[in-house]
Amino acid sequence: MKKTVSVLAVALLAATARPGAAAVPADATGTWNVDKVHSEIGFQVRHFVSKVRGSFTDFAGSITVDGEKPENSSVAFTIKVASIATNEPKRDAHLKSPDFFDAAKYPEIRFTSKKVVKRSDTAFDVVGDLTMRGVTKEITLPVTFVGLTKDPWGGERAGFETAITLNRKDYGINWNKALDQGGYMLSDEVAVSISLEMMKAKPAAK
Repeated sequence: MKKTVSVLAVALLAATARPGAAAVPADATGTWNVDKVHSEIGFQVRHFVSKVRGSFTDFAGSITVDGEKPENSSVAFTIKVASIATNEPKRDAHLKSPDFFDAAKYPEIRFTSKKVVKRSDTAFDVVGDLTMRGVTKEITLPVTFVGLTKDPWGGERAGFETAITLNRKDYGINWNKALDQGGYMLSDEVAVSISLEMMKAKPAAK
């Protein structure tokens, strides 16, 4: 069955295992859901000569892990475009407008995994379709498994990170302004970083 992930994603740099990070254990097998309160989806884009940073605050996702055969794992993620936040209300409103994401017409960014390739005990390439502003393109997310632990309430938590650089024009986000001295106000490339804390879903009651 096809798994769907809402991301954003957003979306990245080549993933490398963190020093000391543990391999994905076989007992990690199961479904893990995003703990939104302890996760982050951020981005940055060049504006003139500096970088403007922002985030999405409303998102959901799950990872189905096969600890024995990681290639059978899958990811699904969704981001609500209207939750974009750059610490400037007027800019946020512009980003939600048809000049950029057109949140009214395309309210979600989605990522659907199609294949997982194991690169090391902690590094995986997750290949899938990223849909943004009505455009779907296949991308590869280099994902790092950060670790696994138990929380004080008996639950299990796992960490995953990824980063990628996307060209916004690939998704029809073309707005810009030419500068008198040459060049443009905004860069086409957008750096996206995602840090997820996941909670293991408990088996359904029989």
